[in-house]
Amino acid sequence: MGNRFRHAAIVGKYQAQGMRALLEEIAQFLLSRGLEVSMERDTAHNTGLSADYGALSTAEMGERCDLAVVVGGDGTMLGIARELARHNLPLVGINQGRLGFITDITVGQFREALAPMLDGDYEEEHRSMLEGGVWRDERPIFESMSLNDVVVSRGATASMVELRIHIGDEFVANMRADGLIIASPTGSTAYALSAGGPILHPGIAGWVLVPIASHTLSNRPIVLPDAAEIAVEIVAGRDASANFDMHSLTSLLHGDEVRVQRSAHKVRFLHPRGWSYYATLRRKLRWYEGV
Repeated sequence: MGNRFRHAAIVGKYQAQGMRALLEEIAQFLLSRGLEVSMERDTAHNTGLSADYGALSTAEMGERCDLAVVVGGDGTMLGIARELARHNLPLVGINQGRLGFITDITVGQFREALAPMLDGDYEEEHRSMLEGGVWRDERPIFESMSLNDVVVSRGATASMVELRIHIGDEFVANMRADGLIIASPTGSTAYALSAGGPILHPGIAGWVLVPIASHTLSNRPIVLPDAAEIAVEIVAGRDASANFDMHSLTSLLHGDEVRVQRSAHKVRFLHPRGWSYYATLRRKLRWYEGV
């Protein structure tokens, strides 16, 4: 049994139709279970619920709350998880999107799933994150964190980019491709999977490097330990960009270097008792078909 919670913050995909009514329904349920309830600032202001529940910044959520309930899809969870990881605030995901690899409670079952969790009966897992940035002339010009991946890619109208990859102090490869994905275990089921990469269990301390449409067929996805820094230098190509989950820096110059390492912070996810990573894969990837 874990801790019983006192103060929950609600984060919602406020652009979705009918979200205000759903958020209010969840808030009232949490209140009925004896919790104090606040809304994340953007969620509150965009749904008009700030007058009823107050609006907290992510920093204030980290200081005052002991639980965050995230309502939306995986994109909503990605956005807030990066912000709250440094505060060690646990997150519960209620899925209103399509896939929902990291938002695993369905909207129709949130009461049954949340009730025992609010009393401390849940399973907890920690997910590793990536952090890094873009360096130009040995100075950082952009820094960010990612839960899923870091993607270095060509411009929308440009041809391939040429990338030089180092891991730690060791040169690994020169690569001509549409780009390169550096994915965490969480991100291994996102863009990296679409590009042909392997699925990496979140309990493994590693990264996946996946070329995007490589010019050379021998450039294959590779699984690496997450202990060393990965450096990707832009050797050739126009309008290359670096994307850290939802944060992007475009128009990288030749000689710019994207550096990625394991973050000191981890994301805390809470799941209903009996949650299974393999069951999530089976359900989301339809591995049960034909059974």
